[in-house]
Amino acid sequence: MDMSTSTIQHSDVGPKAIIAIPARNEDRRIERCLAAIALQRDRFGAPIPEGDFAVLLLANNCNDDTAAIARRFAQRLPYALSVIEDALPPEAANAGGARRAVMEQAAARLGEKAGGGVILTTDADSVVSATWFADNMRHLRDGAECVAGYIDAEPLEIVGLGSSFLGRGRLEDMYLRQLAEIDARCDPLPHDPWPNHRVSSGASLAVKFAAYRAVGGMPAQALGEDSAFTGILDRSGFKVRHPLDVTVVTSCRLDGRACGGAADTMRHRRDVPDAECDAEIEPALKTLRRAIMRGLLRKAWQDGRVERALQRFSHGPGLALARAPSFSDAWDGLAAQHPALKRGPPLRPSDLPRQIAAARLILRHLRAGGGRTAAPIDRSRRAVVFAPAG
Repeated sequence: MDMSTSTIQHSDVGPKAIIAIPARNEDRRIERCLAAIALQRDRFGAPIPEGDFAVLLLANNCNDDTAAIARRFAQRLPYALSVIEDALPPEAANAGGARRAVMEQAAARLGEKAGGGVILTTDADSVVSATWFADNMRHLRDGAECVAGYIDAEPLEIVGLGSSFLGRGRLEDMYLRQLAEIDARCDPLPHDPWPNHRVSSGASLAVKFAAYRAVGGMPAQALGEDSAFTGILDRSGFKVRHPLDVTVVTSCRLDGRACGGAADTMRHRRDVPDAECDAEIEPALKTLRRAIMRGLLRKAWQDGRVERALQRFSHGPGLALARAPSFSDAWDGLAAQHPALKRGPPLRPSDLPRQIAAARLILRHLRAGGGRTAAPIDRSRRAVVFAPAG
């Protein structure tokens, strides 16, 4: 690999955190990204002190002026900016490989200088909110070990994709919020309380150094490395929080930097308005069933009653799951084997109005009862988890 580094340093004090940013051919957007980080303040309006964080920018496999523009712009910034130019090998020259590379660089610097700290990451085509850093750090101080922020679309760009695309997005956002609440009410997690969301995006992640190192860092995969990473953390027992007050605005461009990535997906959905939704957007009753079963199993795991809980799940797997090394392993095994938890065909936008109405009814019952005990029940079976899918 051909790597060169330059650093503009504003303080000799080692940073508490490093913001790691992968970039490829972002000469038109990189200044906006870096400028937003320069305006970081706390909830009381005070600027974040110089030296609290540094920024590490990886210009990977660029054939434009991204690195040069960032270096020139660094003279105006109130934080230390390191710019690395790196020709990643073909197997790593993708979105996931670039994020792993820059986060590994950040981890190495934190480990050497501070023996710990926090690694944050965003995208070069994204603009973090003014309190993004402070809000991430607050959630980490409050007990979270990883924070996955909420991603908003660049307003002018998403509106420019047409009314059908915008309408689809509004339906999906409404339904995803309902599904998140069903999850939170049926399987509440003290470290990830409602209101929250269910998305883990590299456009806004923050993780404690110890947790990052404990799971081997960002997984080496081309796409979906962000959600895979938070999944690994969760299965390893680390607390992942999805708050709504940590926000980033990201681009909706159709000329993406990664084949098969978000830009390709958006282009397809613009051209095919009723194209399938993401796999996690499933029928409301199926989400309810999944959330209740997971919540029951989690409570039984905590109380040492796993075998008894598994006996309640007709057609379920053998009691070997009771000897799983962790709750996540037990749940993954149940989800893979139980017929009621099989993923069905993906929904389409035309399906969402009916599912939104069903979710609204489910939530009315859940809110009235304070949780899963008030959920609508198929009285021909022993529990709501066995009701027919909607």
